[in-house]
Amino acid sequence: MPSTRSPLSRLFTVLLAGVLAGLVLAVAALPGNLLGGFAAKAALGAYAELPDALRTPAQPQRSYLYANDGKTLLTTFYDVNRTDVPLAEIAPVMRQAIVAAEDRRFYSHGGADLRGIARALVANVKGGGTEQGGSTLTMQYVRNVLKTDPTRSAEERQAATEQTIGRKLQEIRYATALEKTLSKGEILNRYLNIAYFGSGAYGVAAASQRYFGKTPADLSLGEAALLAGLVQSPDEYSPIDGDKDKALARRAYVLDSMAATGAVTAQQAADAKAAKLSLHPTAQPNGCTATAQGHDDWGFFCDYLRQWWLAQPAFGNTVKEREQALRRGGYKVITTLDPQVQQTAQEQATKVYGYDNKRALPIAAVEPGTGRVLAMAVNRHYSLAANPKGQTNHPNTVNPLISGGASVAGYQAGSTFKLFTMLAALEAGKPLSTGFDAPAKLPTRYASDADGNCDGKWCPANANPEWMDGYRMMWDGFGRSVNTYFVWLAEQVGEAKVVEMAQRLGITFRAGSDADFAKNNPENWGAFTLGVAATTPLDLANAYATVAAEGTYCSPVPVVSVTAGNGQKVDVGQPSCKKVLDTDVARAATDAARCPVGQQSAYGQCNGGTATSVDRIVDRPVAGKTGSSEQNATETFVGFTPQVAVAGIAANPDDSTDLVGSAVQAKVIDAVARTIRTAVGGKPVKDFTAPSKELAGDPQRPQPRPSPQPQRRQQQDQNLPGDILRWLQGRGRG
Repeated sequence: MPSTRSPLSRLFTVLLAGVLAGLVLAVAALPGNLLGGFAAKAALGAYAELPDALRTPAQPQRSYLYANDGKTLLTTFYDVNRTDVPLAEIAPVMRQAIVAAEDRRFYSHGGADLRGIARALVANVKGGGTEQGGSTLTMQYVRNVLKTDPTRSAEERQAATEQTIGRKLQEIRYATALEKTLSKGEILNRYLNIAYFGSGAYGVAAASQRYFGKTPADLSLGEAALLAGLVQSPDEYSPIDGDKDKALARRAYVLDSMAATGAVTAQQAADAKAAKLSLHPTAQPNGCTATAQGHDDWGFFCDYLRQWWLAQPAFGNTVKEREQALRRGGYKVITTLDPQVQQTAQEQATKVYGYDNKRALPIAAVEPGTGRVLAMAVNRHYSLAANPKGQTNHPNTVNPLISGGASVAGYQAGSTFKLFTMLAALEAGKPLSTGFDAPAKLPTRYASDADGNCDGKWCPANANPEWMDGYRMMWDGFGRSVNTYFVWLAEQVGEAKVVEMAQRLGITFRAGSDADFAKNNPENWGAFTLGVAATTPLDLANAYATVAAEGTYCSPVPVVSVTAGNGQKVDVGQPSCKKVLDTDVARAATDAARCPVGQQSAYGQCNGGTATSVDRIVDRPVAGKTGSSEQNATETFVGFTPQVAVAGIAANPDDSTDLVGSAVQAKVIDAVARTIRTAVGGKPVKDFTAPSKELAGDPQRPQPRPSPQPQRRQQQDQNLPGDILRWLQGRGRG
């Protein structure tokens, strides 16, 4: 192969040869004891000048995100694809191969092999072949560290590879200093963890995965020899991106070198050379759009985690520093994502609406008492791929449809917000037995010129008057979702207290108009109890999880633990919880929330519900609430047990005027209930604790009005034909 060196490179080589030749002669002329003292002193002086990166390596490493089982890899983040591994986890043949390939005298020299440098210089001056470097493994390690050190400027990193005599002499001094302070094993380990092996793989761990899909501990002789041969010219020799024949020729060279050093026998080398090249290329995912194949639904959770990460001071003072930490810090992140719950939620979401449907069913699952987010699913691919013309957010999107943020304010969740009115009333001392003869329409103090107003006043109506009207208490008012009862109840406690209660339980007003109303005019937000504010499945699930945890609110958190690249635990991810409700108040609200799902309260006051199929599906103590926004533009259900809270909202994320219709409510209920069933599967059955008699009150009812819809029929209504079901449920909120 003809030489490709430039005249300047040849001149540098000649000059360096002269300098080093003089150095060799000068050293040879020194008495032995003086030489030893001089070398030790020089090494100590050089060590004192060592950059921090050489004293304590801080090279970029890939961060790993795992599911809550600690085994299921969700994705990785990196700028540089590398992960440090200890020497004991690198196959002995790999250690032997790299020494044979790059530095046969590694175990006998003191960092700079003057004999090897001189030999390389002579060969280079003669030319006619491939240029030889003469650098030891230690010197190569120094160069690799200095050219990749993230704490140095771009100019400093570039200077680490400049063809100057001063740079080479400094490299020798640093290498000699390291050899005086580190063992050969430590130097070899550091080298193997930083060397570039081509195809984007830095370090032997990344290279083993990239080329063979295995760990460095499992490398065979032939595989180790091939990897060792790559470092001289990674891009040229790479069997994936470069020349396979050159890679095999280089592998043969390394095997012969190993035989020459006695690391393997001649026969072992011959057998390995004869073996067919067997690759198993494995691309490492990078970021939220590169989750495991077939699991792009994990991307929405990954993106939520990334946004959480960027807000944590533990990872840096600025967002940029935190982003860099995620991509370079070598963290092992055990997330809260439960693969089984996620799979069920995703299956259920796509069962209701396909990936290409303009409508969506985002679903979130949260663990009460910790705030751990167990699942985030929606019938969309988390992808930057282009969508067909006219399809803004489907089938591909990276918008936070489940958690909200950026351009996603959320969706109206209808009567699920009645929970906040009930909690505010209970907290104000009104018992569950608080009664009101709920009319079909309730005139209020708010002026209105909309159709259906009552003498110029806003007068909300019940969706199904024949089933909802009449004397109601919180139990059946909540169970049957009686609008006029809850608008009246909100007036009794004050709408501002209802709004504050929602915020206390984590409802965030992302829409500007909602935030403005909540801040400046909450006392006049009469329709708030009917769920007119935008929210997200994650906020809603976590709010109901607070009730499930008997009044303990926990901030949603996507991680269980974070371990830095040095093995130290990072102090983040612990549940951040606080008591926001009196325990008895939360128990009372839960008791009423048993009514919508077809179960019975501790005081026997449930007499019909809007989601009675949930009892059969979950088959253990459960509570929850349905919600239908105006004209059934959205349909919502949120359910909970003591161990999980799950919320789903059917909506069109791109067009709020696209009405999903009441017929989908039964499917949303079913999807959420089945997700709950998976989440609690295999866990002990836990019951809710009954509220005190004081907060239950005296549930004495007046003679009820005749009702054409008794309890038995209501329990069966989910199986009725769509047109009859719509007549029963009405077209308003429920």
